[in-house]
Amino acid sequence: MLDAALYGGETPAVVLTYAWDRLLVDPIPGPRGPANFTGLRPLTRSVQAVPADATPIAPAGSTLPRLAAELPQTFALIDPHHGAEGMVRQLEELVQHLEPDSIDLLDVGGDILAQGDEPTLRSPLADALTLAACCELNYPVRLLVAGPGLDGELPADALSSRMGPVALTLTAEHVQPVSSVLEWHPSEATAMLAAAARGARGLCEVRDAGLPVPLTDEGPVVHEVDLDETLNHNQLARAILATENLHEVEQHSREICGFSEIDYERNKASWLGSQPAQKLDPKAVLRQLDEFQTGAQGRGITHTTFRRLTEAFGLSGSQRQELRELLLNGRPEQYQAPLWHIPSEA
Repeated sequence: MLDAALYGGETPAVVLTYAWDRLLVDPIPGPRGPANFTGLRPLTRSVQAVPADATPIAPAGSTLPRLAAELPQTFALIDPHHGAEGMVRQLEELVQHLEPDSIDLLDVGGDILAQGDEPTLRSPLADALTLAACCELNYPVRLLVAGPGLDGELPADALSSRMGPVALTLTAEHVQPVSSVLEWHPSEATAMLAAAARGARGLCEVRDAGLPVPLTDEGPVVHEVDLDETLNHNQLARAILATENLHEVEQHSREICGFSEIDYERNKASWLGSQPAQKLDPKAVLRQLDEFQTGAQGRGITHTTFRRLTEAFGLSGSQRQELRELLLNGRPEQYQAPLWHIPSEA
């Protein structure tokens, strides 16, 4: 979406990204590496592209092959298992191979700006690793933060003093190139970014914990942020600059942030594995929806995500799309793509 908006999409970008779909798509905790796929295509010695015909090796799951099939960009796989030093190596090889006009580091929500000890922080590891690697690269990198506060971690107010100039304000027209992807992709932050760009305003409830995220006029704004200042502020990113494996990164996260988000996924995956499979009963789901919406109205919630509904109803990630289709067929007027609208109390 940002590539098309900023650069016109004439020469589609190479998007270097994690295969880390959390537990909604991938039942295995943590990020996937090249060994978890078949059909990858070498770009450089350390960087593999994920083409449309690549396949995650079961039981792993990944949205990257389908993204590659539906979008013009090339998707390349970040491999965090060799720590920040391994990611620097990947970046250096890509720069040498591609000779890019520019490199943008994009974070949706702004938790890359965290210090590390904020009580609302939930997933600092992936951002800190990428920040550390980009700061070690001997090539200019522009840090962009889209939709401050939209990931439900650091509130937008806490980030406002760190924001630089506005690079872009996304509109409904900018969302159009990815609109079909938003119909199936589970990313909550991207869904809220797109909804805000389309004009949605209110309070959106997300994640298993039901975090309330404001949808405001700041939601579709993309800011430039100073990269070096962000590294100086981010304790975890500074601590992991010389790491050579993911275990070291996790240990630093436990020491600085008090937790590792992969530990959280391990615990959740273990709990999910002990739960009996639940069949999706349409009548029961609609009753659950009514109960959920009544409670949400009392909390001032105007929107939610299909991930939130899936987990609130006790369903598995694999049932998310089935739930979505059931709700859209039954109550299409409540769909404000790609979010679910909670009607106000009568």
